[in-house]
Amino acid sequence: LDTHKSMGPDGIHPRVLREVVEVLTKTLSVIYQQSWLTGEVPADWRLANVMPIYKKGQKEYPGNYTPTSLTLVLGNVMEQIILSAIMWHIQDNQAI
Repeated sequence: LDTHKSMGPDGIHPRVLREVVEVLTKTLSVIYQQSWLTGEVPADWRLANVMPIYKKGQKEYPGNYTPTSLTLVLGNVMEQIILSAIMWHIQDNQAI
């Protein structure tokens, strides 16, 4: 969990989550397990704040901007859990 990143649409900064992680661990574990078993994630976790970031060229031209999304920290944590499980499975089965 990178505490230097910005907060997403939920308004929760990663630093705050890091401070209260011990209180939330059990609850988050239940949510993550349920999400894993059902293949569904809470709808709010799919929200993002999308901001245009200027690349180069004329600033008046929309094509010179790239969209950057700030997503929810809790959703990002779930993504990391899934990534770790996939990587473990690939390495364990020597799929690469």
